[in-house]
Amino acid sequence: MTASDPDERPDERPDERPDDHAAAPADEHADEPAAGAPALPQPHVLPGVRASDAEREQVVQALSEHATTGRLTLLELEERIGLAYNAVTRDDLERLTADLPSEQNAPSGPATPTAAPGKRRAATRWIVAFMGGTEKRGRWRAAERINAVAVMGGHDIDLRHAELDADDTTIVAVTVMGGMDIYVPDTIDVEVGGFSLMGGTGERGSRRPARAGAPRIRILAYNLMGGIDVWRLPEEAKDLPLKKARQVAKKAG
Repeated sequence: MTASDPDERPDERPDERPDDHAAAPADEHADEPAAGAPALPQPHVLPGVRASDAEREQVVQALSEHATTGRLTLLELEERIGLAYNAVTRDDLERLTADLPSEQNAPSGPATPTAAPGKRRAATRWIVAFMGGTEKRGRWRAAERINAVAVMGGHDIDLRHAELDADDTTIVAVTVMGGMDIYVPDTIDVEVGGFSLMGGTGERGSRRPARAGAPRIRILAYNLMGGIDVWRLPEEAKDLPLKKARQVAKKAG
């Protein structure tokens, strides 16, 4: 028997020696982005159920009916209809009619008293000026047919905040040595006709096409040594005084 080499250790093999460079335990923050790195985009989830085109049209129809009963002015109607067509969810649509009565939210018990028809402001059918001038502005009720006559005088007829009795309104405007300015939102469908003798009728302001299905205002203008201007005002001029509204309309045209 030979003596064993003191440097040889049979119980320890080279490939079984502990690795001094073993991988360190995984860092629990390794998946986090480094400081300053752009964050990954998160999905944008809209609350509520998405609205359909048919539901938007139903709301638009309901708003138009409320406008003809005096609950909405012409400008309020156009603002809400614009929001209805841009609505994404049913919640967006419900907010547009939340302050308006409907059969769905009507009480099921005994009928509650409502305002009598006589409480509503009287409809304007005639606007007459003789050797003077008148202004019809603010909230007022426009009848389905209005006769406006100016003899050696003038009118300012502002329909922005008017209540319309019908979706189709006719204004018969007559000037004799006088003048008249009629103001409407540019989203409204406006038709201008008539004739002039030693006078004229002009359409001024915004050239934006009217909204599809918008209320129509038909203006029949007759001038004898007089003139009538129809101003289509953009949204930026909705609450401005008439003088400033004309300036904004000129720039929009």
